Amino acid sequence: MLRVRPAVFYALSKTLDLAFSPLSWALVLLLVAFLCRRRSRCAWTLVLVAAGVLDAFSTPRIAGAIERATEAGARSTYRPEVVYDAAIVPGGIIDWDANRRSGELELMEEGDRLVRAFELWRTGHARSIVLTGGSDPGSPPEAEQLRDALVRWGVPPDAILVEARSRNTRQNAVETARILPPDPSRRVLLVTSAWHAPRALGCFRRVGFEPDLLPVDHRGEEDGGWQPRARALAQSSIALRELAGRAVYWAMGYTR
Repeated sequence: MLRVRPAVFYALSKTLDLAFSPLSWALVLLLVAFLCRRRSRCAWTLVLVAAGVLDAFSTPRIAGAIERATEAGARSTYRPEVVYDAAIVPGGIIDWDANRRSGELELMEEGDRLVRAFELWRTGHARSIVLTGGSDPGSPPEAEQLRDALVRWGVPPDAILVEARSRNTRQNAVETARILPPDPSRRVLLVTSAWHAPRALGCFRRVGFEPDLLPVDHRGEEDGGWQPRARALAQSSIALRELAGRAVYWAMGYTR
């Protein structure tokens, strides 16, 4: 097991975002092509490879296949007949740029996590909702903003537990265990995006939880076509980073 300080690990995780982005790969190839411009054959080969990388990972069919690979281990163990003591919702839901521009709560696709947890509480399938996630510097913590939204939707404040310190999935699990100590008698449900579910479940198990899992926000299209799309490039990037992140978390001993 590798040991790295949390602050260092957070910085490395942001570097990982760039390292596993097809757009970064293409830009590096173009930079090398520019440096090799006097060797025209080599330069043009690199340019064509860069174009091929962008074209491939911008193809909805390929992006969908990569996304399905990330979702393959996200098998629901949710039991409709059970009333869960807590539904845990990991952070990564707010669109921070849009949030700052509008001054309103702006959710990304991952917002399905919050909506589904709310539905579980509203229908009596969860007694409480645990929100875990901090924020970018200068902004109110994510969990607090999401709590305020749930209160506006009618959830009583005493049915919401807030953890506002964590900044990644590992910290989501560690900090949640501090405010809600794992207890075998407590029925807990982890509600998160399908692409994120295997890593998140491993992290929560590592700190002592044995939650049921409810994956939401499914994205892996079966047939998205071959015409390149900017959205598909973003989807490929997210899925590739997630697969790389799982490998890193496993090496660090953060998942079980």
